[in-house]
Amino acid sequence: MTRKANKDRLYKDVEFLTEIRPFRNYLNMESLNEASTYIKEVMTEAKLDVQEQKWMAEGREYTNVIASYNSDKKKRLVVGAHYDVCGDQPGADDNASAVAGLLETARMIGAGKPDLDYRIDLVAYCLEEPPFFYTNEMGSYIHARSLYDEGADVIGMICYEMIGYFSDEPGSQPYPDPGLANIYPNTGDFIIVVGIEDYTDFNARIQKLMAENSNIDVQKIDFPDRTGLAGMSDHINYWRFGYPAAMINDTSFLRNPNYHLPSDTIDTLDFEKMTEVITGCFHAIIGLESQ
Repeated sequence: MTRKANKDRLYKDVEFLTEIRPFRNYLNMESLNEASTYIKEVMTEAKLDVQEQKWMAEGREYTNVIASYNSDKKKRLVVGAHYDVCGDQPGADDNASAVAGLLETARMIGAGKPDLDYRIDLVAYCLEEPPFFYTNEMGSYIHARSLYDEGADVIGMICYEMIGYFSDEPGSQPYPDPGLANIYPNTGDFIIVVGIEDYTDFNARIQKLMAENSNIDVQKIDFPDRTGLAGMSDHINYWRFGYPAAMINDTSFLRNPNYHLPSDTIDTLDFEKMTEVITGCFHAIIGLESQ
């Protein structure tokens, strides 16, 4: 039986994050701390093992929140999403939608207590956005490097990044080149697994499990390398250390006209489809090693 994500809880989490003022960008430390405290409380209520990972950047201390299930297992799957925003805007799709998905995943794992032979680390990152993007001060770089340094047995990483903006209008899904337009749908009502050819098997397993366990069209793209559209979020830092990683995404700025703008508000999101995305992701997470 497919366990379903809860739409109302997703909405509540996005609502909380988007109402934080001042906005949760890298300069507003109290707001970032308010977000991380909320995340930590939800993860703790889900009865997961919660810890914080801290580091310094430009003289300020930032925090990743890490919630673990099956902490005693050797193999490890990482699932992550960033909670900071770019500039002064609420960041409903980018990236409150993904953080809400991460929190709901934590609740579903905590409630379901799946019998797995691997550990799951759910990580809420800070400093994904500029001016730290593509630097060694990104929260995901800090986390990925820590796994590498401790010799962790990482089976892969799944990155939630912008999972809430959809459209049923024909022609609502543009592409940067005609080749992609000839392959993928022209209606923006799907979610896509974004990866690179080095890890095509990992990416395919995620897509298959998501598609089998949700009522949303799940597409997949394997780029030849990590440049350009392939590496637009936290998953790129796991590639740097040789770990399979893929991004779950609504195609970001290709589809969503509110990207990095004050108009990225909660009323623009489709919570029905978000619910299906997280339902599919949950089953991919707990079924990955059985594929």
